[in-house]
Amino acid sequence: MEKTDKIRAGDVREASRLIRSIEDSVPEAKSAIKHIYPFTGKAQVIGITGSPGAGKSTLVDGLIECFRKTGKTVGVLAVDPTSPFTGGAILGDRIRMQRHAEDAGVFVRSLATRGALGGLSKAVGDAIHVMDAMGKDVILVETVGSGQQEVEIINHAHTVLVVLIPGMGDEIQAIKAGIMEIADVFVINKADREGSGKLQREIMAMLDMSPIPAGGWRPPIVKIGNAFDPAEFEKGLEELTTKILDHREYLINHNLLGDRIRRKRTHELNEALREAILEPVLNLLVSSGELDRMLDRLQKKEVDPYTLAEEVAKKHLTGCV
Repeated sequence: MEKTDKIRAGDVREASRLIRSIEDSVPEAKSAIKHIYPFTGKAQVIGITGSPGAGKSTLVDGLIECFRKTGKTVGVLAVDPTSPFTGGAILGDRIRMQRHAEDAGVFVRSLATRGALGGLSKAVGDAIHVMDAMGKDVILVETVGSGQQEVEIINHAHTVLVVLIPGMGDEIQAIKAGIMEIADVFVINKADREGSGKLQREIMAMLDMSPIPAGGWRPPIVKIGNAFDPAEFEKGLEELTTKILDHREYLINHNLLGDRIRRKRTHELNEALREAILEPVLNLLVSSGELDRMLDRLQKKEVDPYTLAEEVAKKHLTGCV
């Protein structure tokens, strides 16, 4: 397939068109993903999550440079808020990363959330496949920072960075959102601010209460200074890059990388099943008016949701119930 060959050769325009088609749910995009899927699975996928304003995009910009210094090619998926006018991404992240625009080893793409929960676009999994098939060694996925639903990043990344900043109540947000459970590396960004030591101690205290088995991975805490102090900022980024690579080595040495990959594949299969089975049934219910009639019956308490769901399954999914 010509499109597959172009993407595998690193054709940025072809890859961009495919990612756009994925976002727009163009039917041909699914066929293209089927063709490139066998050529995926080689990239190291790193998720960067945290509250809005935590400086995730600045960190991503710095990590691009760190990985490029080692000769690795980098793909970036920056999940931006959806524009209320165009339905597309508000391209704040791509503006911040503009200095890498001329680097052929870097491909930055923004995705709109399109109302998706988890701070991620529904299209992000397939977009990762596109960059993977392009041959990118490292893929950085930055979430939009949508609060308590950001944990979805674990379904896509091998290593998850949780970015916190002092003085914004992020430590409380971490507890609420379950971020303690998904973090492989904690990053205290803007660590020159007052309160960074307190935040570090609170993270350490929470880690001390976490049931980490003997020989298990204890998420390190990396402090990143002011981005306007280049020497200090670069020093923090180099430490962060080392911790990311250490985590990958840990996963490989303890035979855990396969578990992460299997979790990603499980999520992909669940999404594919939902799209192939559930969405057509829901569309049929809507177009036939049956969904409205079901809702009317529910409103009048003539029936319960479970009975209606069983009726739909019997009618539309022969052999499932």
